[in-house]
Amino acid sequence: MSNQKVKSKKVIPIVEDTSKPRSLYEAQPKIYPRNISGYFKNMRWLTIWITQLVFYGTPWLIWNDRQAILLDISTHRFYIFGLVLYPQDLIYLVVILIIAALALFLFTAVAGRLWCGFSCPQSVYTEIFLWMERKIEGDRAARMRLDNMKFGFKKFHKKFLKHAAWISFSLFTGFSFLGYFSPIRELLDNILQYRLSPWETFWILFYGFATYGNAGFLREQICKYMCPYARFQSAMFDNDTLIVTYDEERGEPRSGRSRKVDAKESGLGDCIDCSFCVQVCPVGIDIRNGLQYECISCGLCVDACNSIMDKMEYPRGLIRFSTHNAVEQHWSQKQIIQKVLRPRVLIYTGLLLVLCLGFVASLAMRVPFKVDVIRDRGVMSRLVSGGKVENVYRLQITNASEKAETYRVGVDGIKGLSIASEGVFTVNPAESRMVAVSLQIEDGSIKSGSHPVVFEIEAAGSKEKIYEKSIFYMSR
Repeated sequence: MSNQKVKSKKVIPIVEDTSKPRSLYEAQPKIYPRNISGYFKNMRWLTIWITQLVFYGTPWLIWNDRQAILLDISTHRFYIFGLVLYPQDLIYLVVILIIAALALFLFTAVAGRLWCGFSCPQSVYTEIFLWMERKIEGDRAARMRLDNMKFGFKKFHKKFLKHAAWISFSLFTGFSFLGYFSPIRELLDNILQYRLSPWETFWILFYGFATYGNAGFLREQICKYMCPYARFQSAMFDNDTLIVTYDEERGEPRSGRSRKVDAKESGLGDCIDCSFCVQVCPVGIDIRNGLQYECISCGLCVDACNSIMDKMEYPRGLIRFSTHNAVEQHWSQKQIIQKVLRPRVLIYTGLLLVLCLGFVASLAMRVPFKVDVIRDRGVMSRLVSGGKVENVYRLQITNASEKAETYRVGVDGIKGLSIASEGVFTVNPAESRMVAVSLQIEDGSIKSGSHPVVFEIEAAGSKEKIYEKSIFYMSR
């Protein structure tokens, strides 16, 4: 079903090709993307190299004799270089997710779906799998011939090699992914010595199978039908958003011709209807039909069209990254850039800066230890020798730094209240220790009932303090 074109100046129309009827249950034809070279193809591979070096290399980094980034589920500790986080620090994860969402909104409002075309894991792994497919099965025409060929040794040989390469890469991806949650060096030793636990085996196979299925078979179907981003992108686009555009005024009427034909004298546009832009598209759309929700802004159609324009000795830019207003009003590059700082972009930028500054400030002022005070529920209070009333508490002190620390415990809130137990404790790096603390006061010095008290815990090394409230109970 096609989307209605919106005439509002602030909403860019996103259309769907309805030139052919489509059944909801119709099997979609396989797409054979053609290989192309050019600026956007090179930029795409540059981002692939960067993202994959980060993904596969990060688990092997060492920081303070441990893995630099490790989300250790078994010990409930999350190591991020010099930062040690605990489940109580979930607020930081929430803020990071909000910052990522706002950054995506900002980037989409300015430059469209470049995330999808250049950095999205689905697009990145699909491109890697296509590269392996081309190396083994050949170019677009060779792959189509192979798939239409009757099953035989040649077809089996090529398909076997391709799927073996896909599966090996997928398993390595699953192993690397699990390396963020389980120390990767220990994980490698367990694999080499056949000591993987059932859960480790499950997650390597699960993530490997997801990579194999999504990048090897589903491919563009994920972008078209499963990814929600494609469906709500129109809410983030406006007429000044940078998108892949086809200059219909310049390109139409399209027609095939030789290079000797004068297009202007013949009343033709610059588009020679070669369908090269369709053949290179990884999602199989025709950008000449207008912006469509399936478009991932990879720019390959721009490279394809520019190569044809060069051969025809026409100016480049029949298909290009531009804005809806720029194409309609024939704006220059300078005018396009001037429209970047519009209210939507400024609001997103302001919110993003405030959140980032608050996040950094919160981390900088974060106290590197935590304390939980738990009253002994077995005996609320008791009379001890010397005519004193005692309450017992358990303090869980968590050292969130990576060096051993000594903590001093004090108490305030009631005159004459003192600590009758040991008040100095040492906690090892990135560990928790449960300690017992008893408070005593002269019997009868305060009235019976509950009285608020405040524990003061000070780190000897950093002089930072935490105050925790509790209750001292005086029996009748």
